[in-house]
Amino acid sequence: MRQVIMFNLITLDGYFEGLNKDITWHQVDDEFNEFAIEQLSSTDGLIFGRVTYQLMAAYWPTPIAIENDPIVAGKMNSLPKFVFSNTFEKVDWNNSRLIKGDAVEELKKLKQQAGKDLFIFGSANLSSTFTKNGLIDEYRIMVNPIVLGAGVPLFKGNGEILKMKLLNSKSFHNGNVLLYYHPYGK
Repeated sequence: MRQVIMFNLITLDGYFEGLNKDITWHQVDDEFNEFAIEQLSSTDGLIFGRVTYQLMAAYWPTPIAIENDPIVAGKMNSLPKFVFSNTFEKVDWNNSRLIKGDAVEELKKLKQQAGKDLFIFGSANLSSTFTKNGLIDEYRIMVNPIVLGAGVPLFKGNGEILKMKLLNSKSFHNGNVLLYYHPYGK
Protein backbone atom coordinates (compact mmCIF):
# COMPACT_ATOMS: atom_id res chain seq x y z
CA MET A 1 0.00 0.00 0.00
CA ARG A 2 1.26 3.47 -0.88
CA GLN A 3 2.10 5.92 1.87
CA VAL A 4 0.98 9.55 1.83
CA ILE A 5 3.64 12.03 2.92
CA MET A 6 2.79 15.65 3.64
CA PHE A 7 5.65 18.14 3.12
CA ASN A 8 5.41 21.79 4.04
CA LEU A 9 7.61 24.70 5.01
CA ILE A 10 6.59 26.58 8.15
CA THR A 11 7.80 29.43 10.31
CA LEU A 12 8.89 29.09 13.92
CA ASP A 13 5.43 30.30 14.92
CA GLY A 14 3.71 27.63 12.82
CA TYR A 15 2.55 29.51 9.72
CA PHE A 16 2.82 27.92 6.30
CA GLU A 17 2.04 31.20 4.57
CA GLY A 18 2.05 34.80 5.68
CA LEU A 19 -0.65 37.38 5.18
CA ASN A 20 -1.88 37.71 1.59
CA LYS A 21 -0.45 34.26 0.75
CA ASP A 22 3.12 35.53 1.24
CA ILE A 23 5.77 32.80 0.97
CA THR A 24 8.71 35.06 0.15
CA TRP A 25 10.24 33.94 3.46
CA HIS A 26 10.87 30.41 2.13
CA GLN A 27 14.61 29.76 2.20
CA VAL A 28 15.26 27.94 -1.05
CA ASP A 29 18.88 27.46 -2.04
CA ASP A 30 21.10 24.82 -3.67
CA GLU A 31 20.96 22.56 -0.61
CA PHE A 32 17.15 22.78 -0.55
CA ASN A 33 17.03 22.00 -4.27
CA GLU A 34 19.17 18.89 -3.77
CA PHE A 35 16.73 17.77 -1.09
CA ALA A 36 13.77 18.56 -3.39
CA ILE A 37 15.27 16.46 -6.19
CA GLU A 38 15.83 13.56 -3.79
CA GLN A 39 12.27 13.82 -2.50
CA LEU A 40 10.73 14.12 -5.97
CA SER A 41 12.74 11.11 -7.14
CA SER A 42 11.16 8.95 -4.43
CA THR A 43 7.56 9.50 -5.56
CA ASP A 44 5.42 8.79 -8.54
CA GLY A 45 2.60 11.17 -7.68
CA LEU A 46 1.86 14.59 -6.20
CA ILE A 47 -1.35 15.59 -4.44
CA PHE A 48 -2.64 19.15 -4.56
CA GLY A 49 -5.66 21.11 -3.45
CA ARG A 50 -7.06 23.76 -5.77
CA VAL A 51 -5.07 26.78 -4.54
CA THR A 52 -1.67 25.05 -4.41
CA TYR A 53 -2.30 23.48 -7.80
CA GLN A 54 -2.99 26.90 -9.30
CA LEU A 55 0.23 28.33 -7.83
CA MET A 56 2.36 25.38 -8.95
CA ALA A 57 0.81 25.19 -12.43
CA ALA A 58 1.41 28.92 -12.90
CA TYR A 59 5.13 28.54 -12.16
CA TRP A 60 6.70 25.15 -12.96
CA PRO A 61 5.86 24.91 -16.69
CA THR A 62 7.21 28.43 -17.36
CA PRO A 63 10.50 29.16 -19.12
CA ILE A 64 11.76 30.95 -15.97
CA ALA A 65 11.23 27.83 -13.80
CA ILE A 66 12.77 25.55 -16.41
CA GLU A 67 15.80 27.85 -16.74
CA ASN A 68 16.28 28.47 -13.00
CA ASP A 69 15.57 24.92 -11.75
CA PRO A 70 15.70 22.57 -14.76
CA ILE A 71 15.83 19.31 -12.79
CA VAL A 72 13.12 20.24 -10.26
CA ALA A 73 10.97 21.72 -13.05
CA GLY A 74 11.39 18.58 -15.13
CA LYS A 75 10.23 16.39 -12.27
CA MET A 76 7.36 18.68 -11.29
CA ASN A 77 6.16 18.84 -14.87
CA SER A 78 6.44 15.12 -15.59
CA LEU A 79 5.14 13.55 -12.37
CA PRO A 80 1.47 12.59 -12.17
CA LYS A 81 -0.54 15.17 -10.25
CA PHE A 82 -3.80 14.41 -8.43
CA VAL A 83 -5.82 17.60 -8.01
CA PHE A 84 -8.62 17.50 -5.45
CA SER A 85 -11.22 20.15 -6.27
CA ASN A 86 -14.97 20.32 -6.52
CA THR A 87 -14.84 23.74 -8.21
CA PHE A 88 -12.52 23.02 -11.15
CA GLU A 89 -14.00 21.69 -14.34
CA LYS A 90 -10.64 20.66 -15.80
CA VAL A 91 -6.91 20.79 -15.13
CA ASP A 92 -4.39 21.58 -17.86
CA TRP A 93 -0.92 21.12 -16.38
CA ASN A 94 0.89 18.11 -17.84
CA ASN A 95 -0.04 14.75 -16.23
CA SER A 96 -2.74 16.27 -14.01
CA ARG A 97 -5.87 14.40 -13.06
CA LEU A 98 -8.85 16.16 -11.52
CA ILE A 99 -10.48 14.34 -8.60
CA LYS A 100 -13.95 15.50 -7.59
CA GLY A 101 -16.27 14.18 -4.93
CA ASP A 102 -15.34 12.71 -1.57
CA ALA A 103 -11.63 13.49 -1.13
CA VAL A 104 -11.24 10.99 1.71
CA GLU A 105 -12.66 8.07 -0.28
CA GLU A 106 -10.71 9.04 -3.39
CA LEU A 107 -7.43 9.18 -1.46
CA LYS A 108 -8.15 5.78 0.06
CA LYS A 109 -8.45 4.41 -3.48
CA LEU A 110 -5.17 6.06 -4.56
CA LYS A 111 -3.38 4.58 -1.56
CA GLN A 112 -4.51 1.09 -2.58
CA GLN A 113 -2.94 1.38 -6.02
CA ALA A 114 0.52 0.02 -6.72
CA GLY A 115 3.32 2.52 -6.81
CA LYS A 116 5.66 4.68 -4.80
CA ASP A 117 4.65 7.02 -2.00
CA LEU A 118 2.51 10.06 -2.78
CA PHE A 119 3.42 13.57 -1.63
CA ILE A 120 1.17 16.44 -0.63
CA PHE A 121 2.84 19.82 -1.08
CA GLY A 122 1.19 22.93 0.35
CA SER A 123 -2.55 22.28 0.35
CA ALA A 124 -3.09 22.92 4.08
CA ASN A 125 -6.89 22.63 3.91
CA LEU A 126 -6.73 19.33 2.03
CA SER A 127 -4.01 18.07 4.38
CA SER A 128 -6.19 18.99 7.35
CA THR A 129 -9.03 16.87 5.95
CA PHE A 130 -6.69 13.94 5.38
CA THR A 131 -5.14 14.35 8.85
CA LYS A 132 -8.58 14.26 10.52
CA ASN A 133 -9.25 11.00 8.70
CA GLY A 134 -5.92 9.36 9.51
CA LEU A 135 -4.75 9.23 5.89
CA ILE A 136 -1.37 10.90 6.20
CA ASP A 137 1.35 8.41 7.02
CA GLU A 138 4.28 10.78 7.44
CA TYR A 139 4.74 14.50 8.02
CA ARG A 140 7.85 16.28 6.78
CA ILE A 141 7.91 19.75 8.24
CA MET A 142 10.70 22.14 7.29
CA VAL A 143 10.97 24.87 9.89
CA ASN A 144 12.37 28.15 8.59
CA PRO A 145 14.09 30.34 11.22
CA ILE A 146 11.66 33.25 11.00
CA VAL A 147 8.71 34.50 13.03
CA LEU A 148 5.92 36.15 11.01
CA GLY A 149 3.56 37.00 13.86
CA ALA A 150 0.53 36.44 11.62
CA GLY A 151 -0.50 34.26 8.73
CA VAL A 152 -2.18 30.95 8.01
CA PRO A 153 -1.31 28.09 10.37
CA LEU A 154 -0.35 24.76 8.86
CA PHE A 155 -2.38 22.80 11.36
CA LYS A 156 -5.88 24.16 11.74
CA GLY A 157 -7.35 23.63 15.18
CA ASN A 158 -10.10 21.06 15.22
CA GLY A 159 -10.08 20.42 18.94
CA GLU A 160 -8.28 17.09 18.58
CA ILE A 161 -4.77 16.23 19.66
CA LEU A 162 -2.50 14.60 17.11
CA LYS A 163 0.48 12.95 18.74
CA MET A 164 3.56 12.51 16.61
CA LYS A 165 6.64 10.33 16.83
CA LEU A 166 9.89 11.92 15.64
CA LEU A 167 11.56 9.68 13.05
CA ASN A 168 14.46 11.83 11.99
CA SER A 169 15.67 15.39 11.61
CA LYS A 170 18.06 17.19 9.30
CA SER A 171 19.65 20.61 9.68
CA PHE A 172 20.38 22.77 6.66
CA HIS A 173 23.19 25.31 6.39
CA ASN A 174 20.71 28.19 5.99
CA GLY A 175 19.12 27.44 9.38
CA ASN A 176 16.18 25.39 8.16
CA VAL A 177 15.43 22.21 10.11
CA LEU A 178 13.53 19.33 8.53
CA LEU A 179 11.51 17.20 10.95
CA TYR A 180 10.19 13.77 9.95
CA TYR A 181 7.18 12.53 11.95
CA HIS A 182 4.78 9.60 11.99
CA PRO A 183 1.47 10.01 13.74
CA TYR A 184 1.25 7.57 16.65
CA GLY A 185 -0.58 4.45 15.61
CA LYS A 186 0.92 4.34 12.10
